[in-house]
Amino acid sequence: MYDAICFAGGGNRCYWQGGFFEAASEKLDLKAPLMTAVSAGSFALCYSLLGIGPRVRELVISGCGPHLRNFDLKGWRAGKPLYPVGAMYRDLLREVFDEDALRRLQSMGDILVAVARLPRGLPPVVGAALGIGAYQVEKKLFHPVHPVFGRKLGIKQEFVNVRDLKRAEDLHDLIMASGGVPPFMPVTKIGARAAFDGGLVDNVPVTPLEPIEAKGGKSLVLLTRVYKRLPEIAGRTYVQPSAPIPIKQFDIRNAEGFRKAYELGLKDGKAFAARA
Repeated sequence: MYDAICFAGGGNRCYWQGGFFEAASEKLDLKAPLMTAVSAGSFALCYSLLGIGPRVRELVISGCGPHLRNFDLKGWRAGKPLYPVGAMYRDLLREVFDEDALRRLQSMGDILVAVARLPRGLPPVVGAALGIGAYQVEKKLFHPVHPVFGRKLGIKQEFVNVRDLKRAEDLHDLIMASGGVPPFMPVTKIGARAAFDGGLVDNVPVTPLEPIEAKGGKSLVLLTRVYKRLPEIAGRTYVQPSAPIPIKQFDIRNAEGFRKAYELGLKDGKAFAARA
């Protein structure tokens, strides 16, 4: 049905994408020769393609809740991460993506995951902080679907094809790096260089879609925020949540928020499929 599909980033909001894909796929073929994703959208895309969304949600909802701390100063003093979300995310990736899962994904087409590269010589934490700050300012002031401030800072977006990965651990590293926002997430190296959240450049990684659209192909872009205005680009369909998703990006305490994100995705996916 589509020649290319894009999953935007958004942390925990990306569970909306999982619900949307699951519901819409009951009627529509949402697998495409080219698929792009960034940050937690790369996780949502991979588990959705594998059809293991129910298992992922069970693991996440049962593993999160008010008994946890988003900011664990006591644990940090004992040698644990200050923000537990990074270690929990890594454990989740190891649990759901094994060698067989990687091989299955590699047989499904080109899956391009976006990471960001900072200008050489810029310390990772400083560079990431500048990128995050620029993204937040631009988002608050202009609400763009496709920001530009990151590029003006010299941050570059790079795409890694899942087909080129050798081991399941490489997939874990790639997804971690694609959502790498210090200090919430650890710095991860891809190809011997530190890589960061691809959303520092564009949280909706559509650049690889453009040649396909230019030739008359059709693309589908799954957002995770509600925007007042969406770009109008020939061949491209943007879909956004019908309401703001009630969970913060790195919150590991709000199990109900995960459930609501998924249920809203189901609702919106069914509505989309009915209109198609």
